[in-house]
Amino acid sequence: MSQPVCELNDGVKERIKQFRFSNNKCTAAVILKVDTNTLKVIIDTEYEDCTMDEIQEELPVSQPRFIVLSYVYNHDDGRVSYPLIFIFVSPQGCKPEQQMLYAGSVRALTKELEMTKVFDVRSTDEFTVEWIEEKLKHTA
Repeated sequence: MSQPVCELNDGVKERIKQFRFSNNKCTAAVILKVDTNTLKVIIDTEYEDCTMDEIQEELPVSQPRFIVLSYVYNHDDGRVSYPLIFIFVSPQGCKPEQQMLYAGSVRALTKELEMTKVFDVRSTDEFTVEWIEEKLKHTA
């Protein structure tokens, strides 16, 4: 079994657990980043009752990020669900070392955080409502 490149900083797993079990009925997100000095995954920013556009605007265009997203998903049959989604954002212009740090940590992080819906996106411009709904349609 391979060792993860980066591990969760103290408290991050607990915060994601609280986030998972909050009774949020709106779109919310916890954005995680790698502290390159400690090689620990830390919380960068948290959003409550936000839009995908607001999250997209805050994402760095040349640095990777992990997003844990609680999304309000309206199914075609009228049901509403609130899936928890892990998204690896790896924009084209990232430094190769950064991409390797993040990419090498995705699998261990998603396992440790017990994430089942895991997607990746190569451009912050692609991170839209349409993109997320298309992804969810194929996993629902």
